[in-house]
Amino acid sequence: MAESQAPKDSTTLNRLPSCDAYFQTIQSRKKLPFSFQQSLTSAFEKIHVSSFPNVPNGQVIEIQADTTIAEAVRVLSEYNIMSAPVRNPDAGSSMDWRDRYIGIIDYSAIILWVLENAELAAIALSTVTATAAGVGAGAVGALGAVALGATGPVAVAGLAAAVGAAVAGGMAADKGAGKDAPSAAGALGEDFYKVILQEEPFRSTTVRQITKSFRWAPFLPVSTESSMLSVLLLLSKYRSVPVIEAGSPLIKNFITQSAVVQGLEHCKGRNWFDCIAARPLEDFGLPFMPQNEVISIKSDELILEAFKRMKDNHIGGLPVVEGPNKQIIGNVSIRDIRFLLLKPELFSNFRQLTVIQFINTITSMAKEPGKITPPIMCKPGSSLGSVIDTLASKKVHRVYVAGENNSAIGVITLRDVISCFIYEPPKKNR
Repeated sequence: MAESQAPKDSTTLNRLPSCDAYFQTIQSRKKLPFSFQQSLTSAFEKIHVSSFPNVPNGQVIEIQADTTIAEAVRVLSEYNIMSAPVRNPDAGSSMDWRDRYIGIIDYSAIILWVLENAELAAIALSTVTATAAGVGAGAVGALGAVALGATGPVAVAGLAAAVGAAVAGGMAADKGAGKDAPSAAGALGEDFYKVILQEEPFRSTTVRQITKSFRWAPFLPVSTESSMLSVLLLLSKYRSVPVIEAGSPLIKNFITQSAVVQGLEHCKGRNWFDCIAARPLEDFGLPFMPQNEVISIKSDELILEAFKRMKDNHIGGLPVVEGPNKQIIGNVSIRDIRFLLLKPELFSNFRQLTVIQFINTITSMAKEPGKITPPIMCKPGSSLGSVIDTLASKKVHRVYVAGENNSAIGVITLRDVISCFIYEPPKKNR
């Protein structure tokens, strides 16, 4: 099912080769005996997807396509999940899953929307307030040209009208008086948060629009009769795989990279697992990314830049580093965007908020205020089993490989671990 239903949009297709190339690189660096890999592949081929444990409570959390983005963020946060399938309310009684679902919504897609539109709204509001304060139209136009990039003036026109209405209503007029455009955009306060969630076009922006515009990965369901090998091959490239029962258009299960690694952890004591888990990371070519290609963020950089960096590189997290040796002091993940959306006190200053300020603020909301959660790290000589244990027990998506003085030298992700257990057998001639 999965191989024949890849989406046709060019955005997704452009990303597929990079995923495939990454997987092939991983396979080429493994030092496992080929016969052993074949045995594992054969074993996974014989396990049906239906044998994989169901999601908690046996219910797949779905989000209706006409749900607002604000409500979608609330649902994802409430259930502590990264993504959810998007249900088409217009499908009626159709028994075809292609009609019933339009894709998957996750924080990655929402991040694209928030960063682009929040910045546009700030500029639009700056235009209104700056003009009222006597700032020349040329200066405002220059600001827009720098900040908007390729987004275009059409989007600004609509947003300017929306935010302008808010200003006319007295929500933020006083905050722009006597300030230049950048200052006005950077000090909107809690009222700007209200604009995003309550004013047009933000209030009416739906999950359907975001899913179509910012698709992060293809929607590739498998059937309950598919093999776990098919699922593992997909998860070595994408974050989740929907499972649809034969003869039914509804999603029966939702298998994630995290759930598979949790399952692998429970295989301790089995010969095949222990044989792999005991091997050092270098036997798998881990970490796969060279040290000079590790993408990180400095503690004094803006949190906005951290999320933008994740967006541009299609990754889910960054190590927070300090000093010339890039000592790891923390972690920022794509899941953390929910704090900007759900906490007005953070969003009110999002354009000036540094990474370390952001980390300190969100940790102050935890059980031990003031204590920064330490980054999850391992050493280059660690075993694969110890990394799996860390990923599973800490319920994290990545472990940073740290060198001397905790310098960032690599990253090991969930998909990296899954890739260690499988290889893609050659296609049979038909």
